[in-house]
Amino acid sequence: MMILPLYIDPGTGSMLFSILIGATATVFFLAKAFWLKFKLFVTGGKGSKLDKSYKKYVIYSEDKRYWNVFKPILDEFEARKTEVTYFVANESDPIFEETYEFVKPEIIGEGNKAFAKLNMLSAGIVLMSTPGLQVYQLKRSKNVKHYSHIFHSCTDSTMYRLFGLDYFDSVLMTGDYQADDIRLLEKQRNLPAKELITVGCTYLDVFKKKMEQIPAEENHKFTVLVSPSWGASALLSLYGEKLLDPLTKTGFHIIIRPHPQSRKSEPELLARLEERYKNLPNLEWDNNRDNFYSLKRADIMISDFSGIVYDYTFLCDKPVMYANAEMETGPYDIYDTGHEPWAVTTLQKIGIPLKEEDFPNIGEVIKNASDSPELAKLRAHYKAEAWQHIGEAAKLTVDYMFKVMEESQTETKA
Repeated sequence: MMILPLYIDPGTGSMLFSILIGATATVFFLAKAFWLKFKLFVTGGKGSKLDKSYKKYVIYSEDKRYWNVFKPILDEFEARKTEVTYFVANESDPIFEETYEFVKPEIIGEGNKAFAKLNMLSAGIVLMSTPGLQVYQLKRSKNVKHYSHIFHSCTDSTMYRLFGLDYFDSVLMTGDYQADDIRLLEKQRNLPAKELITVGCTYLDVFKKKMEQIPAEENHKFTVLVSPSWGASALLSLYGEKLLDPLTKTGFHIIIRPHPQSRKSEPELLARLEERYKNLPNLEWDNNRDNFYSLKRADIMISDFSGIVYDYTFLCDKPVMYANAEMETGPYDIYDTGHEPWAVTTLQKIGIPLKEEDFPNIGEVIKNASDSPELAKLRAHYKAEAWQHIGEAAKLTVDYMFKVMEESQTETKA
């Protein structure tokens, strides 16, 4: 008798995992609650802090590429001599290169393994850049008082997959403008109002300092940075060789920096392009964790709707060309707002359009790309709108986390 292998599609697998975790968490919390009550009874009510797994401050980083988002915050906790637990995926995280005293790193794995840990967490406040809380596998733990989301880019608050921010208690924004769409979706979905606080952008604060310390490149050649988003609507998927073939023939130095997600979601595309251009002396691929080295060297950027456009614009104040600013908004929260993303409409104002019919003459197009005073003025305007409190993001973030805990303790006493 032949036994056929069972197949479970990813959607069903996700649902089954959520059911399993939900059931496990329920049993876990019921058992935990019973044990705590039993201890209180035995000790005559003297054991008010018997939950030894409780952590006051927790920061969760799902991937090491978010190190520059969280490092300034960790530094601030260290400077204030306050203990914080830092959950990471594995031992390759940069946290293990540090010598913190008050920052306590803990490896919790990736994917479902990490979610299983987080779903049963006992903590005061949890800060994360991961969206989708209470939507798929990542659930709110009954023993966590407050969940806060921090942005890892200066762009729309609604560019996450559907319901990305709906179930957080607070959102730490890079600029006040991000609040409008959050409030709009709260009304549409009958959600309670989250606390919205503008703190600035931690990783741009880091990059600004680091770029100022990088010396000017000797024997600099005019450099074009191609840095797209990922997916079917992104630059490399749409155009690939159509753009890169004529671009590499210009004689300019070309840096291609794929989106980190491309390595996971479209490896065949990158492998094909890397093979095609592997012997060209004027082309290099940038797969470094940090992007500011390439940003510093570039004289102009070619991109699409990627958030790196704003890293480059705000940090370098140089012209950007975009070959496609359109994207499929259906899977994202922005779709329910009924308007175009801020990232797209702003790019159309501060960027220079690059059309497919321009590709054969792209060398001349780049040479003639004007950086007018009007464009420079617009770049400054949108920088001021999207990146507020420059240099203060870590301080303001920790100030807010302390405030949440102080208010929580006041409520408990009352």
